[in-house]
Amino acid sequence: MRPCDLPPTSPWISDTDASLLATHLGRRMLLGTGGGIAAGILAAPLSALAQGAPAAGPGAAEITVDQARTAPIPIVIPALGGDAGALVSSVISGDLGNCGLFSPISGSLPVGVPDFGTYKSLGARALVSGSATTGGGGLRVEFRLWDVLTGQQIQGTAYTAGAGDARKIAHIIADVIYERLLGEKGYFNTRIAYIARSGPRAHQTTRLAIMDQDGANSHYLSGGQWLTLTPRFSPTSDQLAFMSYANNRPRVYMLNLATGRQQLLGDFEGISFAPRFAPDGRAVILSATRGAGSDIYSVDLVTRAKRQITSSGAIDTSPCYSPDGSQIVFNSDRGGSPQLYIMSAGGGDARRISYGNGVYGSPVWSPRGDLIAFTRIANGSFSLGVMAPDGTGERIMTQGFTVESPTFCPNGRVIAFCRQTAAGAGGAGFSSGISTVDITGFHERAIPAGGASDPAWSPLNG
Repeated sequence: MRPCDLPPTSPWISDTDASLLATHLGRRMLLGTGGGIAAGILAAPLSALAQGAPAAGPGAAEITVDQARTAPIPIVIPALGGDAGALVSSVISGDLGNCGLFSPISGSLPVGVPDFGTYKSLGARALVSGSATTGGGGLRVEFRLWDVLTGQQIQGTAYTAGAGDARKIAHIIADVIYERLLGEKGYFNTRIAYIARSGPRAHQTTRLAIMDQDGANSHYLSGGQWLTLTPRFSPTSDQLAFMSYANNRPRVYMLNLATGRQQLLGDFEGISFAPRFAPDGRAVILSATRGAGSDIYSVDLVTRAKRQITSSGAIDTSPCYSPDGSQIVFNSDRGGSPQLYIMSAGGGDARRISYGNGVYGSPVWSPRGDLIAFTRIANGSFSLGVMAPDGTGERIMTQGFTVESPTFCPNGRVIAFCRQTAAGAGGAGFSSGISTVDITGFHERAIPAGGASDPAWSPLNG
């Protein structure tokens, strides 16, 4: 993305618009700146190695996610041999260990049918075996997953790809292990779009960036000339929606990740911000300023037709669709303070769902449909929590000087968010990074992405 690709805009932003954006963007604006196999990878099944070790059937997995939360699954993941094999094993161990549901164990690589007694003595419940070979610019990884207690082969697959695809193959294998042992889709072969931050606290450079979900393979998508915020992934295509202050006028843009082509989304008289895609990927819902308030609109991505959804006279912002596309949750101060509301995706009466102490913002619907994550601000402190769509069962998962911008992983089990620390004199001690926490409120960990904010999790294989 080059600055010259941005369409010309009026070189100003009014005090009213600046106030609206500060309300939407929270403390980081006020204090900070002024399923399938991946493309190119072939997979082929591997048969069981011996009659004494039959392949387990589809129903063989006996461990559930809830059981794994109580006692993470001990799994032996030996190095598969060679530099490529060591990398594959390391990434698999990192993926499974970082999710908090598995306890990776190092061990020797078995040849042929494993001696399961050896691995039982290590306390293992599952075992990975296989090999990784390179040649002619290609990579072949053979992978087998074993149930140590029954001696059964649960999965056997060979992956063939380019020599540079070792990490991607490892993420795919980790997803297979997760699904076979826990009974639901994994989320390791995904990416996170975010805002990379650098420079002094009061004058930070912001760049649109993207990385693997574990923090690897990070790279910039924009040059940092303009303040850029709130990237959002399309659920169906390789696109991002985001807000850019190009030519000092904040508006929503679309970026095609495959071609690098960028274009303005919607022709609004004021500024546009807070974009999110519809579940079918055919529209984007966003906020646009109107006088001293803002309304929610949807923009059809084929016809570019706009449809106004709210007209309360208040600040309506941060809209997010339910997974089935029938409802939206959003933030509004129509009742006197910023709170969360739910309404039909087509508009109409809105129902307030947040009633805790403080003000609420940044709502995002879980892809499972059972939870809405949010940021709550009370007594000068931020909290990150979840509640049911009817407003019941509110739970706070983590707190801090600033914790905001929640985004769910594709299976709804983990939330990534931005955590910032307070700044001292001259900005000393300030940090901004991306962390994850599971929906039970346990196993919080930082993603090694450097200065970062505004995470947005991709769909599976995104």
